[in-house]
Amino acid sequence: MDSSNKTIVWFRRDLRIEDNPALVGAARDGSVFPVYIWCPKEDEQFYPGRVSRWWLKQSLAHLDQSLRSLGAELVLIKTHSTFDALLECINATGAMKVVFNHLYDPVSLVRDHSIKEKLVEIGILVQSYNADLLFEPWEIYDEKGNAYTTFEAYWDRCLHMPMETTSLLPPWKLLPAAAGKLDKCSIDELELENESEKPSNALLGRAWSPGWSNADKTLNEFVEVHLMDYSKNMLKVGGNSTSLLSPYLHFGELSVRKVFQFARMKQILWAKEGNSIGEESVSLFLRAIGLREYSRYLCFNFPFTHERSLLKNLEFFPWQANQAHFKAWRQGRTGYPLVDAGMRELWATGWIHNRIRVIVSSFSVKVLLLPWRWGMKYFWDTLLDADLESDILGWQYISGSLPDGHELERLDSPEVQGSKFDPEGEYVRHWLPELARLPTEWIHHPWDAPDSVLKASGVELGLNYPKPIIDIDLARERLTEAIFKMWEMEAASKAGKSNGNDEVVVDNSDGIENLPIKKVLLNEKIPCSSNSSNDQRVPTSLNVKSNAINRKRPIYVKEENELADDLQNQTKAGTSIAHEDVCSTAESSSTKKQTTTSRFSFSVPHSLSLTKGKPYDLESESSDQMWPQKEQEDMEQSSTKDST
Repeated sequence: MDSSNKTIVWFRRDLRIEDNPALVGAARDGSVFPVYIWCPKEDEQFYPGRVSRWWLKQSLAHLDQSLRSLGAELVLIKTHSTFDALLECINATGAMKVVFNHLYDPVSLVRDHSIKEKLVEIGILVQSYNADLLFEPWEIYDEKGNAYTTFEAYWDRCLHMPMETTSLLPPWKLLPAAAGKLDKCSIDELELENESEKPSNALLGRAWSPGWSNADKTLNEFVEVHLMDYSKNMLKVGGNSTSLLSPYLHFGELSVRKVFQFARMKQILWAKEGNSIGEESVSLFLRAIGLREYSRYLCFNFPFTHERSLLKNLEFFPWQANQAHFKAWRQGRTGYPLVDAGMRELWATGWIHNRIRVIVSSFSVKVLLLPWRWGMKYFWDTLLDADLESDILGWQYISGSLPDGHELERLDSPEVQGSKFDPEGEYVRHWLPELARLPTEWIHHPWDAPDSVLKASGVELGLNYPKPIIDIDLARERLTEAIFKMWEMEAASKAGKSNGNDEVVVDNSDGIENLPIKKVLLNEKIPCSSNSSNDQRVPTSLNVKSNAINRKRPIYVKEENELADDLQNQTKAGTSIAHEDVCSTAESSSTKKQTTTSRFSFSVPHSLSLTKGKPYDLESESSDQMWPQKEQEDMEQSSTKDST
């Protein structure tokens, strides 16, 4: 170990010392300078919500203690520019190398690539590593070299790939890099929580214990005690019926390779013992891990999915931008008990079971016809385990925006779902105390209860508990009409284009222009030019001043009508999709580029876009995410990272 070799270790969502390739690599080369940079300005619309920031604060403090025990402290910096902060660290330490672990969400991909380019230009060696996935997104393609767009085909391919499951041990000791004057701050000076948030956040500490060593304990308890009954318990909407690992995985306090390895060892053991129930539980759990992988895979290959549906025809869907309905949904005042109980639990705790996530999101999209991006943003703002990639996958899935997603025309009754997943009404009674005395027979459809029953139970529909916001049969009719209108508008658009009409179709949810999403078929994979074989292939940099994006020119673009049919009818074959000027980021960014202007921006109701760091007011303006998963009987095919 050469102390003259100084390396900046840039921590992000990899807040652990075990199985952290960037930290281990830096420690092996010489002295290290661990740093966490908090730059709210760069998060913009995806500034973390209150409960997510609370977890981050606890996790950073825990990581700092661990690093100090090894000989180096975690330097915290609050800034308006991540690049400037890294440059300041380089100047203060004299380091000639920066290392970090990969992120895959659209915001991080662009930022990381821009920073890497700038650092290389000034002679700084940059290396990046995989600490978040079993496989990098650019390692998984079909036999034609195309990116997969269905989960089953993707996960089947992953399971047949050679998998490295050995975790890296933490370094025994760290040699700290000496630093000169540096504008660092304390954990409190990061302002991850304000005074008004602290009372609510204190309650979170009673239920959760952030930090990588606590993640390890949670994993061991789950595998040894609860994994056996995972297939049975995951259908229960109340209590801790899942692994509860999702927030630890999101913040990188837990290595997914370690999780996979622990579960596989149990599966092999139970297979030898002939324990079919245990085998099934592990298979379902590993599938949930696979879906987490798939969320990163989709975001990397199709980085527009936080703004636009993967399927082109959804751009014509007539979403109802009804602010009053959105507010009622957020507050848990829809008049459908299971939906309302779920939304109130989310507001109170920052957590809801995957099954409830599917139910409330389906209600928002299909019963109320609210734009799926509104729900995605609200989940991001309120979930303790808010994870952008998982959020995108879940809401695109439930809105029928994916080739293998939930059928758009399918609308499941909350009353039926309540009887199935909360048969005794215990979950509803816990979160809706106004219905606590209602007999089980009527708990999921109080509007049908006789007046005498309602009176005896203290329920006054329309007063202390709302009447249904919309009749479910009417909702089905509205959904059917909306689908027919979508088809008509799509057909008219195609006809207009064939006649040379360039009319722009506008999404009535937020006024964003929706232009056709061209499908790009990748006939070859081009190696990425980088400083290390571990380096991430990333999209080209974003010019902030001109808002212009340098995109790689598509290799081959099919005709519009032919491509639409390709994806709509696809089940197993993977077809890579992109916007007309957005190619798959799995391709090399070092090839020929063209410059276009991005015409898309994310938009949510005004009341949401102004809530950075502020809790919603339930009376005024008031995320394990949903994941698709094969399901027993005919319920939604889903699983979330709360299942992981």
